[in-house]
Amino acid sequence: MDEKKVMLSGIQPSGDLHLGNYLGAIKHWGARADEFDCYYFMADMHTITVRQNPADLRRRTLEQLAQYIACGLDPEKNTLFIQSHVHQHAELGWVLNCYTMFGELSRMTQFKDKSAKHADNINGGLFTYPSLMAADILLYQPDFVPVGNDQKQHVEITRDIAQRFNNIYGDVFKIPEPYIPKTGARIMGLSNPESKMSKSSPEGCVFLMEKPEDIQRKFKRAITDSDTEHCVRYDPENKPGVANLMSIYAAVTGKTFEEIEREFDGCGYGTFKPAVGDAVVETLRPIREEATRILADKAYLESVYKQGAEKASYVANKTLRKVYKKIGFVAR
Repeated sequence: MDEKKVMLSGIQPSGDLHLGNYLGAIKHWGARADEFDCYYFMADMHTITVRQNPADLRRRTLEQLAQYIACGLDPEKNTLFIQSHVHQHAELGWVLNCYTMFGELSRMTQFKDKSAKHADNINGGLFTYPSLMAADILLYQPDFVPVGNDQKQHVEITRDIAQRFNNIYGDVFKIPEPYIPKTGARIMGLSNPESKMSKSSPEGCVFLMEKPEDIQRKFKRAITDSDTEHCVRYDPENKPGVANLMSIYAAVTGKTFEEIEREFDGCGYGTFKPAVGDAVVETLRPIREEATRILADKAYLESVYKQGAEKASYVANKTLRKVYKKIGFVAR
């Protein structure tokens, strides 16, 4: 039997997961385990480049893990772990710092963006985080790293660092490819259908753990359009708000836009918006209930992240030992 190709992805537990995250990406992750050997980690070490409330960071890290499992990431089929539990990330991160050029780091878009947003805390970690991100990836010798177009720069610098290291020491790292997933639904904000749904605009953002009545309230207030016909028709250019609601409804019900237009023919937005809200509530209900159940079972959650860290450490250590030997560190 052919060995599965390896895929890896890390997400910062810096905010709560929302409907856009789920329909755009997480919903499709569960199926990948059949095709790939998947590693998913909570990138808690990356979050501290920006000041965090410690209690909130702990809570969000565990909530994110519980929500991943509730969304269909089976811990028996995927390696789920917390980044700070695998010390090899920090160790390889330091080594790769020494093989990453100052100019490369200063060109990173995220550094420029975060420096502008957090001008009072432009720390060394914010500048050198791409070396840690390269370590996150290269430790597991993955074939693919799933990224959106906005994240491709991170895979590119990882490839550059790996190639530089390999050119000096031989074939140490596998050079990973960016994996641009077949797109899930692109979900826009309910209060601003011109921009992607984001936790930074909470009024237009539906969170996975939100109460049904709060979700319904947000859909009832969702921006539709200013024309007078008030009909449910898919026209992204002239009716972006309605088109976004139709995209959400299609993603959660599996219906086509033509079927949705027929279903709501003759109905106004006062009927359509609550119907979308109901469909979303029912889609998220089992996820919220399962995540709540998992969070209450602390022993189970702990067993998942401990087993995940154990497997991840075993794989990561093989790479780190090879690196340490190549650069001339004395074996432990």
